[in-house]
Amino acid sequence: MQQDNDRPDDQAPLSGRVALVAGATRGAGRGIAVELGAAGATVYVTGRTTRTRRSEYDRAETIEDTADLVTAAGGHGIAVPTDHLEHDQVKALVARVDREQGRLDVLVNDIWGGESLFGWGDPVWEHDLDKGLRLLRLAVETHAVTSHFALPLLLRRPGGLVVEVTDGTAEYNGTRYRNSFFYDLAKSSVLRMAFSLGHEVGPRGATALALTPGWMRSEIMLDAFKVTEESWRDALTAEPHFAISETPRYTGRAVAALAADSDVHRFNGTSQSSGGLAQVYGYTDLDGSRPDAWRYLVEVQDEDKPADVTGYR
Repeated sequence: MQQDNDRPDDQAPLSGRVALVAGATRGAGRGIAVELGAAGATVYVTGRTTRTRRSEYDRAETIEDTADLVTAAGGHGIAVPTDHLEHDQVKALVARVDREQGRLDVLVNDIWGGESLFGWGDPVWEHDLDKGLRLLRLAVETHAVTSHFALPLLLRRPGGLVVEVTDGTAEYNGTRYRNSFFYDLAKSSVLRMAFSLGHEVGPRGATALALTPGWMRSEIMLDAFKVTEESWRDALTAEPHFAISETPRYTGRAVAALAADSDVHRFNGTSQSSGGLAQVYGYTDLDGSRPDAWRYLVEVQDEDKPADVTGYR
């Protein structure tokens, strides 16, 4: 059902807005979808894991769960199973948004799917080639396919926002090797996508930018440390720098703030971080803190200093 409210209020600044979060099953995508819902938006959430079928991740989180969380937060969550490598599925997804809403105000490209596909520090000649190429398809090609089909709908109205979710800012990644050839290439490609899209959608009344979380306490990260969101500080014994970590909702609040900002175009073509934008917009993480992970990474962790988040959250 199409919503007609174009004048959001303070309690629901995104009331009447329609968002598509591609890759919203878990992690940053779920956090973004929920916070867009909390701001009053109708949010289409996509992914490959549903309550009846799992992707190769073989995890319990589903897009239906994400949609329910969006609705519980105050928005309207709509789950649409989609493999973003399948052109017909993405085309049908956008056609459905157009048919049901007649507009698209926010596009978030958060598709990743590569945790099990890269080796830490493996040079390209030793890396599993099939896994590396699969990683590039999941993390890069999916974004291009989604933008191809979704941007004509987003550009129908001025003020649209495109967010490319990656790992690392352009400044940080520009001078540092990120884990492996394929990981580095994927994350840097997404940064460049945002820059290129800025040049293409900017003159047409929209804004495109890249956004990186900090050290995010995703479901997969919590499992890796064998902790929960409630007990995450237990992981500090094994990794003291985990003290700078943040919830996926922190990145979600960054996107919600951007989407509600009438002057968001000043960020067109740039790369931003959840912690950096918190200094601009004043939002906090769920615990009331304001972690600035990328500044911490440069000034503390990369300098091999003892873990100390004083002044960084």
